Amino acid sequence: MRAILAIDQGTTNSKAVLVSEKGEIVGRGSAAVGITYPKPGWVEQDPRRLYASVCEAIDACLKAAPDVVIEAVAISNQRESVTAWDAETGEALGPVVSWQCRRTAQDCERLIAEGHLDRVQALTGLPLDPMFPGSKFRWLLDRIPAGRLVRLGTVDSWLVHCLTGGRRHVCDASNAARSQLFDLQEQRWSEELGEIFGVDIALLPEVLDSSADFGTTQGLPGVPDGTPIMAAIGDSHAALFGHGAFKPGDGKVTFGTGSSVMTTLSRFIPPRNGVTTTVAWRIKGRPAFAFEGNILVCAASLPWMAGILGLSDVAALVELAASAPPGGPGFVPAFVGLGAPYWNSNARALFSQINFNTTRAQMARSVTDSIAFQVHDVIAAMRAQSGGELGALYVDGGPSQNRFLMQCVSNLIEHPVIQCEAPEASALGAAYLAGLSLGLWSDLQAIAELPRSSHVIDPEPVDRAVLLNSWNDALARSTLRETTANDE
Repeated sequence: MRAILAIDQGTTNSKAVLVSEKGEIVGRGSAAVGITYPKPGWVEQDPRRLYASVCEAIDACLKAAPDVVIEAVAISNQRESVTAWDAETGEALGPVVSWQCRRTAQDCERLIAEGHLDRVQALTGLPLDPMFPGSKFRWLLDRIPAGRLVRLGTVDSWLVHCLTGGRRHVCDASNAARSQLFDLQEQRWSEELGEIFGVDIALLPEVLDSSADFGTTQGLPGVPDGTPIMAAIGDSHAALFGHGAFKPGDGKVTFGTGSSVMTTLSRFIPPRNGVTTTVAWRIKGRPAFAFEGNILVCAASLPWMAGILGLSDVAALVELAASAPPGGPGFVPAFVGLGAPYWNSNARALFSQINFNTTRAQMARSVTDSIAFQVHDVIAAMRAQSGGELGALYVDGGPSQNRFLMQCVSNLIEHPVIQCEAPEASALGAAYLAGLSLGLWSDLQAIAELPRSSHVIDPEPVDRAVLLNSWNDALARSTLRETTANDE
């Protein structure tokens, strides 16, 4: 059997998936990446360990399907995480500064104070927030000794560097669009943005289509040298593509460490209301655009709360939460500030409206409900901006397989959600893009018609006003808190 090897490099795990010419998954493997928190609000990873985890995931995947012949490699990757390396030796010159990291919050505040916010948003579709890479690239450069021949890149470009034995320095347009140095309208690196952030754009990779020739493998264990790398795309964009959400208004919610809510647009629409505008993917030089809302902490709060309550695992937490009625205490998971649609780096995690009658089940329910509340607020912002109807809404990622959690989301947004049986939407999307490059599928319609197993969850009636009042009270308390000297 011939198949595409799709790498899905995520925040906590790297996954490898083999996708057949029929679009079916015929092999899986995964490996933990590792993540560290050297200071409050700082989140980083070791780029060497990140690549090693990819190799481990590929090894496990190939052992699960030893008779498969790999036609091509495809990449989906965590976005807004960046690193630097030596162009001559390939030596890592810094950590992978995670998309969750807030270490450049003061730099972003300075750029806002200098009046750069409107211009940055107009060119990139992104706010000035430490989630995005512009200020992180500068932070990395400030710590690299003089005399090194530096390359800067998002995770896809680091992986292509490693996979090709250092022969290519490239990325795709979807990852470039999240860098804060890419002009969306012109579809190129912007010297003006480089000057604002203090980054020499000559250090950045060449920007290719999402479905393109990214080079060939060199020294990748288990994969023949010379295997073509035919696609690369950010993981959230890949999930949207994997669902076949090609019609304007169609969207998806990816649930993971954080969460990404994305809806397809018919054209470029400037961002407002706390959501961003981004390149969904680019094929044959033509970008497709999307709205996106980035939620910084989603499922990451679940194991934390399970530990606080002394529960064995997340499944036990969700079971306990389901036993409590909605409308109890409020909880805001602002462990690293808040992303869309609030963009408040100073917000802090908290519970509100707790009293002596509050139960363990209610505390658990407030944490699980925070997932649905954040999705509700992002979708409300998107609806207010687009003026159009929300179309098919797919959900993916580990938590999407839990009926209780997804029912809560559907109830709050008053819209059906489509629960997909295969959780590897990002890997599938990358594989489909590689298949376009190879000619396995002729066009987007052919990909949209591939068989997919799914289940529709329709909304149930709830008193949304009461639920939102509890959430909004907690949110107001979280975002009104002032940063003090002790927070630095």
